[in-house]
Amino acid sequence: MKHQHFKIFKPYGYLSQFITHQEKAKKKKMLGELNYNFPRETMAAGRLDEPSEGLLILTTDGKMSAKITGTKIEKEYFAQVDGIITAEAIQKLQQGVEIGIDGEKYTTKPCQAIKILEVPNFPKRAKKIRDERHGPTSWVSITLTEGKYRQVRKMTAAVGFPTLRLVRVRIGNIGIEKMDAGDVEEITELMENEFN
Repeated sequence: MKHQHFKIFKPYGYLSQFITHQEKAKKKKMLGELNYNFPRETMAAGRLDEPSEGLLILTTDGKMSAKITGTKIEKEYFAQVDGIITAEAIQKLQQGVEIGIDGEKYTTKPCQAIKILEVPNFPKRAKKIRDERHGPTSWVSITLTEGKYRQVRKMTAAVGFPTLRLVRVRIGNIGIEKMDAGDVEEITELMENEFN
């Protein structure tokens, strides 16, 4: 059977799944509501939490999904944070910070963190971030090879700059480019070469 792979720009407010059996989640938006006819076996390779946006890879191949979510593949996120992030905070992010995971203390692995000087040209978010009257914001790029639950949000909060908007822009060599929220593209050879 020939597997199919897709990249999508997950919009704000969607769960990274197609169906749910949880009563409280049944009112939530699912990936199947995007305007695309996905094969029945399609699954999300990894997750983005409900308020997070950006690149998500979908595949019909379970082995491919496991490779993508593994710890060898880089995932790059752009985070809009509350306040003007300092060089000291960037350095702490790069070295690893202590966050809570499942009630336990966890120190993140060293990662790449760079202050973004120009505001990224992302589509408008379905829910407004907040008003400029509440003070300045800035953007930081964080590249990880691990993916703990809400990790980037916890990391920026740990250094004193809570995340207001989070967009994943890259997984391995696959980027979001100029996709709009809700866009779906099928990817083929690029996928096989990138993750094998």
